[in-house]
Amino acid sequence: MRLNRKHDQQVDREKSDQELASSKPDQVPDGGLIAWVQVALMHIVFFNTWGVANGYGIFQQYYTQTLDLSESAASWIGSVQMFLLFFIGVFAGRLTDGGYFRVIFASGVFLQVLGIFMTSLATKYWQIILAQAVCLGIGNGLTFCPALAVLSQYFKKKRAFSVGLAAAGGAVGGLVYPVLINWLIFKDGVGFPWALRAMGFIMLGTYIACLIWFKPRIAPRKSGPLIDTSAFSEMPFIFFSLSMFFIFWGLYFAFFYMGTFARDQLQYAEPIYLLMVLNGVGVVGRTVPSVIADKWTGPLNALVLLSFASSLLVYCWAAISSIGGLFAFTIVYGFLAASLQALLPAVATTMTPHPSRTGTRVGMILGFVSFANLTGPAICGALIRRQDGSYLGAQMFAGTSILLGAAMALGARIAKTGMILGAKVCGLPSHTGK
Repeated sequence: MRLNRKHDQQVDREKSDQELASSKPDQVPDGGLIAWVQVALMHIVFFNTWGVANGYGIFQQYYTQTLDLSESAASWIGSVQMFLLFFIGVFAGRLTDGGYFRVIFASGVFLQVLGIFMTSLATKYWQIILAQAVCLGIGNGLTFCPALAVLSQYFKKKRAFSVGLAAAGGAVGGLVYPVLINWLIFKDGVGFPWALRAMGFIMLGTYIACLIWFKPRIAPRKSGPLIDTSAFSEMPFIFFSLSMFFIFWGLYFAFFYMGTFARDQLQYAEPIYLLMVLNGVGVVGRTVPSVIADKWTGPLNALVLLSFASSLLVYCWAAISSIGGLFAFTIVYGFLAASLQALLPAVATTMTPHPSRTGTRVGMILGFVSFANLTGPAICGALIRRQDGSYLGAQMFAGTSILLGAAMALGARIAKTGMILGAKVCGLPSHTGK
């Protein structure tokens, strides 16, 4: 009986996908006014989700100085926030496929803004955890994954470029928000509460356009499970999920700890400039490699090469002992990390046999990766504390994590095409998982 039930569910799912495919054959716009409007709106979403995460270094610096928190304790705030951004995607993605995008997205915007304003009132560690980590993190998850699923419905051949252009918003946000917080707190003396409120008003104002003009293109898939179990039989999907996990396990170490490293190890008094450079070069890093991936290499091939390069660079960080060397590292790493942040979600949207399952599949991947974001920065903070302030152990952990992720990405590439060097890989074939 159980086997028959599973078989019937699989048949129903295949019929649903076939009906959607036949009703809109080859109608992916890959351009046009509405499609590019979705890119602009997704740029805003990246600005207010990954931009906040990329700029967490300024909060890490402020909390360790003002609240006298350890590096590990302060990093838990950002880690939980990133964990929820990804983990909530499991539920938000499936609800988006089911036709509830507008309700989910609006709820996410409300929670994001609420979390920022509540953080402005917080004075204790547990209050900041609830407001900035939990409330803001849930809001991030309810906006990011649904919006990414909607954007992917409008592009196929130009998907890496469109996602990369949108992902540049993460670099812009990572540039704007830290500078705003640093200026209002440390320069103008406005104070932490009003600095956060200014951040909240910017977030609310930029989201108005998203609430009005985001427009799903694919008909809702009302039935179907929360988890698409057919994905677990697809080796490219499995290898790619592992790749994202390991890469994100080490990727955010620099974003969280660059400022404290400069302050504690090199006695640099203005680490905000490092964060500005780290996120500023990310605007180029999120667009140029995406163009190259779309036209020549394919997103997955580019991802393999860039992740190996990022791993090598993090290992080299251990040899830096001057401010000039650190700025040089920051420029190159900012470019490579931004490229990965753009290519990873772009490739994730291709790990599905049909656009009707994009939200579900992307949500599954993000949910798995969320545990890397939860534990990675905290592990690095614990290693720094255990080694009496030395960053060597954390640097080795981050570099090795990204190296493992690069190996898994290569595994996904081989599982997809075999050992054919010149193959341009864009995603799963349409029959996969049926």
